[in-house]
Amino acid sequence: MSSTSESLPAAPGGWSRDARIIGLIAVAHFTSHIHIMMLPPIFGPVREAFNASYIEIGAALTAFNVVSALLQTPAGFLVDRVGARRVLTAGLILGGAACVLAALTSTYWLLLVAYALLGLANTVYHPADYSILSAAIEPKRIGKAFSIHTFAGYFGSGVAPMIVLAAAAIWGWQGAFYVGAALALASALLLIVAGDVLPRAPRAVAGEQPTESVSVGLDLLMSTPVLRNLFFFLCLAMANGGLQTYAVVALGALHGTPFETANVALSGFLLFSAAGVLVGGIIADRTQRHELVAAAGFACTTVMVLLIGWVNLPGTVLILAMSVGGLLNGIIQPSRDMMVRAVTPPGAFGKVFGFVSTGFNVGGMVGPLLYGWLMDRGEPRAIFALVIVFILLGLVTAITRPRPPGHPAWTR
Repeated sequence: MSSTSESLPAAPGGWSRDARIIGLIAVAHFTSHIHIMMLPPIFGPVREAFNASYIEIGAALTAFNVVSALLQTPAGFLVDRVGARRVLTAGLILGGAACVLAALTSTYWLLLVAYALLGLANTVYHPADYSILSAAIEPKRIGKAFSIHTFAGYFGSGVAPMIVLAAAAIWGWQGAFYVGAALALASALLLIVAGDVLPRAPRAVAGEQPTESVSVGLDLLMSTPVLRNLFFFLCLAMANGGLQTYAVVALGALHGTPFETANVALSGFLLFSAAGVLVGGIIADRTQRHELVAAAGFACTTVMVLLIGWVNLPGTVLILAMSVGGLLNGIIQPSRDMMVRAVTPPGAFGKVFGFVSTGFNVGGMVGPLLYGWLMDRGEPRAIFALVIVFILLGLVTAITRPRPPGHPAWTR
């Protein structure tokens, strides 16, 4: 085992310790999703403040995603080398500083720099969070831990518009960034003060093999099981991105669905996705066949997309269908994480989760352009067809996954 493996603090085990760890990580993940969603609700006033176009302001989000995609894997290597707690704390502090810079600047190019720094801060969350949870949580509760972690992110995305708009109404658009900075710095302080329960930074042990080389780490990332999970994450990002970003306008173009009805249906999808994550955590702890859970969820979600894309459903039925689809989509998420964990050796959780999570960033860059191109060509139904293609690709990727031989990867 590599000397980079996180070592657990000398504290008694049990649900109380696990709950403290999960709570700390959930707060950090909640904060990261607030940061991701800060700009969209205040696009208008920010654009006016910088006398910029929507494309120019949108470029800030592009900078965020490009930096995250390029540097998330190196952040994972750093997590495995120096310790997840240190890297996560530094990421929160950097995120807070980036928010302060965004609030203080009156120059468009500095806004881009601020969002690039925010993207750099974002690289630490998945590798550090999953590394801590995988190393510290009792195996019998790891599925629930993953589900609560994911739920915290979903919840952050859900409440971010309300928080941002409330802050902007009181202090102007800059106030939204100050709130984001305060939340990040408070989360970092919480990790510093209460983080003794988290795994310690890795230490070399006399007689143990040196930390694995970068080439060995890259060999692991280029292995078939890890690349398969990267592709699986990409499929999820592309499918969910199509629904979350373009379902409302596509339904209006296809069936004349009222804007308000389509938005309620989308809200149902998002809210029930969050609820489904918690259900999925319970399921993930009670089965080793996580690929079957993912496949079943994908199969049912395909039926939902077929219905809303090809049938002009009454408003109530549309809301019900998308809500059920969201529930199933959420149930998949903890099994997704367990599938990655099953093929990850101890001491490599940071780099592997960092690498496969870049699938989300790539999907976040490619998806809006691809689906937007289809809408510009007057092909709204093709959006739903393409969502189904990515769902089915994800399903095939899951059910053809070889079961890891022998004991689970986390068994020491």
